[in-house]
Amino acid sequence: MVVGTVKWFNDQKGYGFIQMDGSSEDLFVHYSAVKMDGFKTLAAGDKVEFEVQKDGKGSKAINVAKAS
Repeated sequence: MVVGTVKWFNDQKGYGFIQMDGSSEDLFVHYSAVKMDGFKTLAAGDKVEFEVQKDGKGSKAINVAKAS
């Protein structure tokens, strides 16, 4: 798992970006990749753990959970 910080997340649009710790790379995150019960959302500044998936558009965060 990789650790990072949520830069921003838009609840209405259902996506945002996470900055990986130790990197300047920002990763796209979709609400469907957030692992929590109920309304899936993140807040700027939240510390999260996740996996990185690379596809044709670049890298994105998957299996995102708030860091414990």
